[in-house]
Amino acid sequence: MTSLTSPLRRLIVGGMLSLMAAGSGWAQTAQDGSGPLVSSDWLDKNLRNAKVRVIEVSVNPGLYEKGHIPGAVNFSWHQDLNDRVRRDIVSKDAFEKLLSSAGVTQDSTVVLYGDNNNWFAAWAAWVFDIYGVKNVKLLDGGRKKWEAENRPLDNRVPDPAASGYKVTAVNTALRARLIDAVAAAEGKLDSKLVDIRSADEYSGKVIAPAGVAELAVRAGHIPGAVNVPWSRAVNADGTFKSLPELKALYASVGIDGSKPIITYCRIGERSSHTWFALSKLLGYKVRNYDGSWTEYGNAVGVPVENPTGTVWTGT
Repeated sequence: MTSLTSPLRRLIVGGMLSLMAAGSGWAQTAQDGSGPLVSSDWLDKNLRNAKVRVIEVSVNPGLYEKGHIPGAVNFSWHQDLNDRVRRDIVSKDAFEKLLSSAGVTQDSTVVLYGDNNNWFAAWAAWVFDIYGVKNVKLLDGGRKKWEAENRPLDNRVPDPAASGYKVTAVNTALRARLIDAVAAAEGKLDSKLVDIRSADEYSGKVIAPAGVAELAVRAGHIPGAVNVPWSRAVNADGTFKSLPELKALYASVGIDGSKPIITYCRIGERSSHTWFALSKLLGYKVRNYDGSWTEYGNAVGVPVENPTGTVWTGT
C-alpha cells in the first residue's frame, strides 16, 4: 500500500479531529443547555428552575396522566396545536392563550418532549418557531430515554400562574404549501425535497404505515424527492445522531444545505422531526410541508412518482 504524504495525512487527520470536535461540542451543548437540545441530565438538574417550562406533547392518550416529568404541562397535538375548525396550525390568539396557561414568558426556556421519539414534540417546536418563541429546546431522547433511565415521574397536574404571553413575530417562511411542493417537483422552485417516510411509503407499495388509516387516494412520492426515513437520524435510545453522522447521512443523497429544503411525510409530524434535525441541528434553511402526503396524494393535477407501479390506494 502506498503511504500517504505528510500534507495529505495532516489534512485527513485534521478533518477527522474536526468532526470529532463537532460531535463532542454537540454533546456539550446538550449537557449545558446552550443548544437546541437538552440532555436528560440537564433537565433533571433544572426541574426546579423557575425559568424552565416543561411541556409534554405526546400522541398516545393517557401517557401524561399516568406519569410525566415533574412540573410538565400537557399540550394535545390534535386539540391544542391544531385549529379545531380548519386544517391548520393553531391560530395566533389561541396560541397566546395556550402559552399563557402554561406560564410561559418571553424569558422562559421551554423544553418540549414526548413519545414516539419526539415526533409531536418536534411538531410543537416547529409551531413555536413559527410564532417566534425564543429559547425552545427538545429533550434529547424524549420520554423513551427519560423513562429508560428511571428518572422521576409525577401524576400531579401543575397549575402555573397565567403569564399573559403575546406573540411578537410570525415566521410563515418556515412553512411550505402545496403550491411550493408542486413548484419544486416541476423544477420551478430551486428547493430540495426530502421525503422522510418509510421506503414502502416512498415507493408506493403502501400509502400509510401499518395500522394507520390510508388518507390519500394516490401512492408514491413527490417527483424529485429523496428518501431519508426520519428514524435514520436517531440512535437506539431515541437521541439524535452526532453532527458528523447527520451531515454524512443527508449529504449521501445530495442534501448539504447549499439549497433550501422542504421536508414532508404523511401528516407533517415525522417531517417536523427531520425539519428539526436539518434546521436546528445542522443549520440548513428548511421549510416543513405539513400538508404532506394526505394533501398532495389527494390533489388533482399534481405529478406523482410511483416506482412500485400502483395507481389508486396501493392497487
